[in-house]
Amino acid sequence: MNILKIEGKGKLLKIFIGESDHWHGEPLYHAILKKIKENNMAGATIIRGIEGYGANSRIHTSRILRLSEDLPIVIEIVDKEEKIMQIIDVLDEMIQEGLMIVIQDVEIIKYSPTNKTGNS
Repeated sequence: MNILKIEGKGKLLKIFIGESDHWHGEPLYHAILKKIKENNMAGATIIRGIEGYGANSRIHTSRILRLSEDLPIVIEIVDKEEKIMQIIDVLDEMIQEGLMIVIQDVEIIKYSPTNKTGNS
């Protein structure tokens, strides 16, 4: 199988939420993932943190003596700038007070399989 290497500029969108945050009866992180997929984003990763604090300065930790059901969650999405800006408009209604979004410029290198004719 041949591999096609694609390089270019893009944006990294990070959404910082809590594990206990919900939207319409389901975990917010899952609802956001579904919206990202519905909007044909390149992909996303949801990362569960082991410790952190946010707007209310309360520490959330996974340490055994302080078990928490509200650990920090980070959702990372990388795509072209126009796609990132479009998804922010979609997510605005889902994001609540105290949550945070960060956007960074990134250089993207993507490896994709090519078909037998050499086209992706």
